[in-house]
Amino acid sequence: MRDDEILTRISALVDEERQLREKLSAGEVTTDDEHNRVKELEAALDQCWDLLRQRRARRGAGEDPDEAAVRPAGQVENYRQ
Repeated sequence: MRDDEILTRISALVDEERQLREKLSAGEVTTDDEHNRVKELEAALDQCWDLLRQRRARRGAGEDPDEAAVRPAGQVENYRQ
């Protein structure tokens, strides 16, 4: 996945999270459903940001950014920026 594709994916996940919160406010989804989906979205966002950082680091080190790989959600969740 190229950097621009990762950024597009990040944007889509953020949009979905915003829409989900709007649906919760409108009573269209339950709190539990919203919470569970937001947790999944946050994990996917963590993975996307991690992949983007890996690609940028590889590029900066003169390595092939395409060798970066998505890491498991449990490994990248709650990374400090």
